[in-house]
Amino acid sequence: MIVTLILAAEVAFWVVLGLALTARYLLRRRTLSTALLIGLPVLDLTLFTLAVLDLRGGATASWTHALAAGYAGFSLGFGPSLVRWADRHFQYRFAGGPKPQRPPKYGAARARYEWQVAGRTTVSAGVTLALITLMVPLSAGAAHFSTFSGWYLRLALIAGINLLVAAGYSIWPKEAPAGSIVEDGRVVGWRIPQDRQQ
Repeated sequence: MIVTLILAAEVAFWVVLGLALTARYLLRRRTLSTALLIGLPVLDLTLFTLAVLDLRGGATASWTHALAAGYAGFSLGFGPSLVRWADRHFQYRFAGGPKPQRPPKYGAARARYEWQVAGRTTVSAGVTLALITLMVPLSAGAAHFSTFSGWYLRLALIAGINLLVAAGYSIWPKEAPAGSIVEDGRVVGWRIPQDRQQ
């Protein structure tokens, strides 16, 4: 049942987000759009609450309950950036907005981007671990810390890898191809060799 609820929450997230963007850019109803966007975290809280209620109802604690906490943690860590991504693409497709830029690939801009990803991953992991830990006392004895012990190591490892990747791009910045013109970490053109200019 929990897996079904997670899938339903994922579908509901994109449906509500689509309605919010439609209300903002096509219907010009910014207040309604804001109200719908505020409702997105409510979906995460509802999913976590249902997982706790499932445990309190006598269900055996399993990875699916931790996954519900993980979904909420991911949404809180990456949700705002997903909303901004969808907002830019919706503006471009339906409201005459500028074409969205791809993430930077080179230099300091790439390092900053990787640190942002690492920060979001760390927030997601921290929130997930907090919710998993909170799930134990809220479950009325149905869950124990040992039930979810593997998640602590996995999430710490994921966050650690992302931090190492970001540090690597800071220490050894990725260089752009020779002859390319780079702005904000993106190739925007190519220099013409002098022998071809003559």
